[in-house]
Amino acid sequence: MSNKTKVSIRFFNDREVRAIWDDEHSKWWFSVLDIVGVLTGETDYTKNRNYWKYLKAKLKRESNELVSLTNQLKLNAADGKRYFTDVLDSNGVSELAKNFPSNKAFHFLNWFHYSDTSIDGQSKKKAYSLFESKIIEEIEVGTTKGLQQIHAFIFGGLFDFAGKLRTKSIAKGGYSFVYAQHLKTVLSNIDGMPHDLFEDIIFKYSEMNKAHPFMEGNGRSTRIWLDLMLKKKLKKCVDWSKIKKEDYMNAMVISTIDYTVLLDLIKPALTSKINNREVFMKGIDYSYYYEEDN
Repeated sequence: MSNKTKVSIRFFNDREVRAIWDDEHSKWWFSVLDIVGVLTGETDYTKNRNYWKYLKAKLKRESNELVSLTNQLKLNAADGKRYFTDVLDSNGVSELAKNFPSNKAFHFLNWFHYSDTSIDGQSKKKAYSLFESKIIEEIEVGTTKGLQQIHAFIFGGLFDFAGKLRTKSIAKGGYSFVYAQHLKTVLSNIDGMPHDLFEDIIFKYSEMNKAHPFMEGNGRSTRIWLDLMLKKKLKKCVDWSKIKKEDYMNAMVISTIDYTVLLDLIKPALTSKINNREVFMKGIDYSYYYEEDN
């Protein structure tokens, strides 16, 4: 396998399924233990490992081809270290689910096969590619135009309004975002706000969230927009994997009246690994996870 790998974290019913990209064979490999945990509903690592050991032995006795499809690659663990662990490609994952005595298997397979072909799945792939793209270096930092550039890149070809400011008023969860007739004025004011200090950046981010300039895809675009400001001005970015979904969503709701809660949530998650591929990819995974069922 090439050393130049992408990592991904998929979420099924709020459970992580780690994956790693194989450049040599152009495919994803998925953690078997994560999938076992999803299908059993078990969170204990040792129990999942023992169950997989038992199931693998059983399948081997039955001469099931699944065992031969299993590979071993290094994946990041909860302690931050990388360990060799059993992985399967997409065909192997399908075989595992089919041989699994769980009523969750059907729902898991449906999610597994169709999540990557959805609009979110396609836009997520585009968001991944920003890391290698020179376009990310040309995006205006801290401006509405820069946010439009991000949105257009991620959702181009998926939404006919990709990169275009909305002309209709929208609301979510009972909260009304800036009325369409006032949007350009509000965005002009946001453009004029400073983004040199951490507190300034978070305040600007919270104001852009209240503006919600696009019909869809605001959160996924503005989190990248936020990271670009942090990278340019502070040489930092957010390790989104350190921020729980519930905490983030609550802080965003509160930020419409008090952005300091968001400030206190994000500050401990800052990292100086601004050029780290894995931090960027995990950030995209978590960013899309935040949007699920919201």
